[in-house]
Amino acid sequence: MNLSSVHLQPYFERVTLAQPDSHKGQNGKLLVIGGSQLFHAASKWSLDVAARIVDMVFYSSVPDNNELVKQAKRGFWDGIVVPRDQLSDYLEEADCVLIGPGMERDGSTAELTNRLIGSHPDKRWVIDAGALQMLDRWLLGPSHLITPHRGELERLLGEELADARRALAAAEQLVADTGCTVLLKGKVDRVVAVSEAVDGDADGADKVTHLEITGGNPGMTKGGTGDVLAGLVASLYCRSQAVVAAVVGSYVNKRAGDELYQNVGQFFSANDLAAKVPEVLWEVVVRG
Repeated sequence: MNLSSVHLQPYFERVTLAQPDSHKGQNGKLLVIGGSQLFHAASKWSLDVAARIVDMVFYSSVPDNNELVKQAKRGFWDGIVVPRDQLSDYLEEADCVLIGPGMERDGSTAELTNRLIGSHPDKRWVIDAGALQMLDRWLLGPSHLITPHRGELERLLGEELADARRALAAAEQLVADTGCTVLLKGKVDRVVAVSEAVDGDADGADKVTHLEITGGNPGMTKGGTGDVLAGLVASLYCRSQAVVAAVVGSYVNKRAGDELYQNVGQFFSANDLAAKVPEVLWEVVVRG
């Protein structure tokens, strides 16, 4: 189903919004685990968009990155930098955990990713980038949302996927085997999930279906746009279903990029995209 050509309102209506009588902390707590000595900025883009959506963002990285985020706190007042030795406490408190933006493909990433996901299998996880590429796929379960492009899916599964059709088939099989949700990124994003989650049909609980979201432009090839998407999806997943977070996150990210393209062509950055996302999210989810 191509979601650019059908009525999207049912998905937007399933986004859980803050209630007028709610209090701080009731509208999403997101833990972001990311960054490395090589990739400093990636996880900061995820933080920037998340801080605009959820009540609280916790951030844990290598010491150098923790210090950089502390120095940037003038623009990140709603977040808490978490040393690795305190990670377990904040992991328990968070509604959702995003792991992977800016993490290197190495043994330390593999150890941390698989240990945390293995010890907290029922936590809402969004697994992205470096963490996804080092993940033991057999740890995946129904509360997990992964965000691969085709190459990352190949690495996760250990097989060559020659084209988009084969990548989609592989993602569908992975969902059938594990119950996870897959946001397969590309020129056309494909959200793959169990039918019950997509359609609300209990009779389809053992079936898998996919949804297609089109959009995007040459400006979206810049570094950081995927990190914005990961932060957006994880923020939505704090309070909404995984399939809703993936579909709405994909659509809003693409539309935000397309609206920027209308004004400045391809000459925008991930910072611009992160700043545009809340405006588009408000337009499609609240104003309709």
